[in-house]
Amino acid sequence: MAKIHAYDRESAVRYAHRWAFSRNPRYTDFEQMGGDCANFASQCIYAGAPVMNYTPVYGWYYENIKSRSPAWSGVDYLYNFLTQNESEGPFGKDEGIKKLQIGDIIQLKFTDSFKHTLVVVEIKNRTPDGILIASHSYNADYRKLSSYYYKEMRTVCIEGFRKM
Repeated sequence: MAKIHAYDRESAVRYAHRWAFSRNPRYTDFEQMGGDCANFASQCIYAGAPVMNYTPVYGWYYENIKSRSPAWSGVDYLYNFLTQNESEGPFGKDEGIKKLQIGDIIQLKFTDSFKHTLVVVEIKNRTPDGILIASHSYNADYRKLSSYYYKEMRTVCIEGFRKM
């Protein structure tokens, strides 16, 4: 049976600040392959929840460009993994803006689908003006959520991670 561990939010945020404007050479840069936002968010989450889930297809893991899960670098796949995971690795719920904490994830829909993943790095107040994020593809750190023009937002409030 898997034991539940606390998500280290501060470690996730420290990682986000460290790599917001550069790339960790351990990971592939997906910028020219559709965007690097979910890959960056996964790296940040991994810094605070250091257990990968190696379930084929539906897991959450990264070894190299050829050995990774869709959830590691895909916006919808990451959301689905985090909100549906009942096995090893991080898990969370879509709780909305009022429950966000640092280290949590926001995803934005610009047109017909969710296309961008952001990492919450600071909360001054619970409005889009007071929530500051870090991201890749559009490299940012301490950027206001309100500076994005989006149709819809969803969140993943990380609750912890499971480790066997």
